[in-house]
Amino acid sequence: MASQKSFLQAIQDRRTIYQLNKQAPISDKAITALAKEALLHVPSSFNSQSTRLVVLLNAEHDKFWDGALEILKAIVPADQFASTEGRISGFKAAYGTILFFEDPEPVNALEKQFPIYAHHFPTWSEHTNAIHQFALWVALEAEGFGANLQHYNPIVDQKVQAEWKVPAEWKLRAQLVFGGKAGEAGEKQFKPVEGERLFVHGAKE
Repeated sequence: MASQKSFLQAIQDRRTIYQLNKQAPISDKAITALAKEALLHVPSSFNSQSTRLVVLLNAEHDKFWDGALEILKAIVPADQFASTEGRISGFKAAYGTILFFEDPEPVNALEKQFPIYAHHFPTWSEHTNAIHQFALWVALEAEGFGANLQHYNPIVDQKVQAEWKVPAEWKLRAQLVFGGKAGEAGEKQFKPVEGERLFVHGAKE
């Protein structure tokens, strides 16, 4: 990959950016490689490897957001639809979308294999998916993309399953929209850290 950013710098630079365009700083092959590396190296509880990714680029990305708009038009009140259409148009203006799924099969297998932890595995599965979301968001930022994370599940689930042959049992958890940066994020706002969100014990000078 082309990025020269450190991991911490990429984390600091990662922002929610809604003003995106179809300019891609890296190739589709390189984007696919990022997704593959995330699946290979992001950790999962008990090595469940339960996260599944569907990467939609170019026309397939457009098709997803056109389908989402069609679904929303049927359920959003007419007097509110203009703002909804504006948001969806913004997502469609981007370059691609990564759909994050969880496959329950390995999670169910672990519940049976380790019954003492059975009630935890669904929660840990969500943790696994969230780590993949964060890892790919940071990786895309490091390569020069802007991105924002959306949650149009479950209203788009059936459409996705039919269009991209996704197994019905997979659970859609999030959609990461990414593209060239056509605008900047607002100023970051931080709540206090030390003494309120961070507690350190036993540290040496």
